[in-house]
Amino acid sequence: MVMRESDKVQSSETGKAKLKQAYKDAGLTQEELAKQATVSVDTVKRLLGTRDCPNGVERLAVKNIAKVLNIKPTDIVDPKDWYPQQQLPLEFKRLINEKTQLFCGRQFVFDAIQEFINNNSNGYFTIIGDAGMGKSAIAAKYVLDNPEAICFFNIRAEGMNRPELFLKKIRQQLTSRYDLHNVEDADSSLLLTKVREKLSIGERLLIVVDALDEVDQDASGNLLYLPTNLPDGVYFLLTRRPHNPNEKRLNVSPSTPTFELDLREKKQESNQDVKDYIRELLNDEKYKQGLSQWIEKQNTISRNDFVEKIAIKSENNFMYLRYVLPAIAEGFHNDKFLKELPEGLQGYYYSHWQLMGMEGNYLRKNKIKIVYMMCALRSAASCEVIAKYSKQNQFIVQEVLDNWAQFLHKQKSQPPLYRFYHESFSDFLHRRDIVQAAGVNLPDISAEVADNMTEGLLL
Repeated sequence: MVMRESDKVQSSETGKAKLKQAYKDAGLTQEELAKQATVSVDTVKRLLGTRDCPNGVERLAVKNIAKVLNIKPTDIVDPKDWYPQQQLPLEFKRLINEKTQLFCGRQFVFDAIQEFINNNSNGYFTIIGDAGMGKSAIAAKYVLDNPEAICFFNIRAEGMNRPELFLKKIRQQLTSRYDLHNVEDADSSLLLTKVREKLSIGERLLIVVDALDEVDQDASGNLLYLPTNLPDGVYFLLTRRPHNPNEKRLNVSPSTPTFELDLREKKQESNQDVKDYIRELLNDEKYKQGLSQWIEKQNTISRNDFVEKIAIKSENNFMYLRYVLPAIAEGFHNDKFLKELPEGLQGYYYSHWQLMGMEGNYLRKNKIKIVYMMCALRSAASCEVIAKYSKQNQFIVQEVLDNWAQFLHKQKSQPPLYRFYHESFSDFLHRRDIVQAAGVNLPDISAEVADNMTEGLLL
């Protein structure tokens, strides 16, 4: 939906009070405000709520009034009405909703972001953390709670991680929001310059870009060709995994403010958030009965003990909790004591790997091949497609999908499409010790996928 200056909006209840206070603080009467903003007195009264306003007033009028009073349009109109949420790309809505289910905590991150914005006229704010520490969830929550933000989520498993796709999706969102024209071939720098011309006093543009470490791009230029300089009022919120200093792929002008928040250095704050998340699941209708029954079977621990000890085992990793707690609730660990649960995300992957008998078992070789084949496909696929490219029976493939269900994202389509939920599982499969124990040859599997796909195209 394109937002035009002639579109109608209405003031919020708090906006009416802020507008009244603002024009009084400026020493203006309603008539004087209307004259300076080149709007009618009736328009001012409609925004103040002293005259009926069933259809709203034009956005341009709100901008003009805000400019005169040196306030933001969103001080008058609710941000969710000023920036309609439906502008979000359809490709990311499912991910955002999924990542923000049962979201809690991380206030220290949001406070740091706001402090950076308040103290700088533009800039890059980067969240750094290991796999599973909640970077994508933080990015998704920020987008949901800040309707002025636009977004791009790099998703390697879906091929949504190329610079040209980033530019396309960002251009679509900016064009829709700011009614830009003749920008079909504009790069990110030109786009942001044109947006700056559209921003009201105090108005900001926030662009959230998740998972820079998943970008597929050659070595030339900045990642996603992000600008080295930013116009005033423009901010990027980035997330990525840690990298070595010599792997740095984002360079900016010395005059461009930057800040990096490393979640690994915020152990105390993260630990509290992890405990809050565990308590959330303990009270969630979907999991509380199964978790309570498992705790009772332990005999020697209380709910508080459970929270404290699971938090320690998680190593402040939310992905670990996402797997372990539902598995406990569903009876997957009924034969285990608390001390026997694996530690850390990689430990949980390895525990399940062993449970599935994926080491040193000749009879499991075909199933191992299917798991690696799914990673090599790099995109969501149906049971039939997985069977075709792995050259395995569909019943065997479905058994693998059932056994690894907790690690898979199942798209609600006909037929259902499957892909591994998190890139960290692919990292696990590529660990040298796991590869050797599984007896697989990764180059051979990748080559076989390519050959089988070529055969499929030729049929």
